[in-house]
Amino acid sequence: MKPSPAAPRFGFLRAIAVYKILKVTLLLAAAYGELKLRDASVLARLFTWASTLRSGPEHKAVVSLLVWFSGLSAARVQALGWVTLAYAALFAVEGVGLWMRRRWAEWLTTVITGSLIPFELWRLAAAPGAGKAIVVALNVAIVVYLVRQLRAATVTRKPQRRRKRAT
Repeated sequence: MKPSPAAPRFGFLRAIAVYKILKVTLLLAAAYGELKLRDASVLARLFTWASTLRSGPEHKAVVSLLVWFSGLSAARVQALGWVTLAYAALFAVEGVGLWMRRRWAEWLTTVITGSLIPFELWRLAAAPGAGKAIVVALNVAIVVYLVRQLRAATVTRKPQRRRKRAT
């Protein structure tokens, strides 16, 4: 039995959906971490833990992140939490919509992911890293794939005739 032409397309959409849901999971973990870091005792324990790390890039990154976070006001921490949850909600809508093969989800993912690529490139140029480069490459590949799929669907779709209104 020959697989339908939609089967490979759905496989790629599922992979993109899983990627989006993975982002949701990471963002929810970050939001939870932001809530826990409001507690001064947790922040103090993290500073103690960070001091036990050997000197190196990971030590510097952890300490600078903790110093930055501890310097935020309660209002900024709350705003950061809300922004994190908003991104998680957006990625969840994209992921579930793609999993359900919704055309609107393909459009939404294309627009949102494409609009974030310039910021990701800026961050990559400011502080290069393999992880950032992989994320940018994945997002560019997703946008290119979805644009091709949306264009192909637009070309193959037959124009609908309008009915003339009786006057």
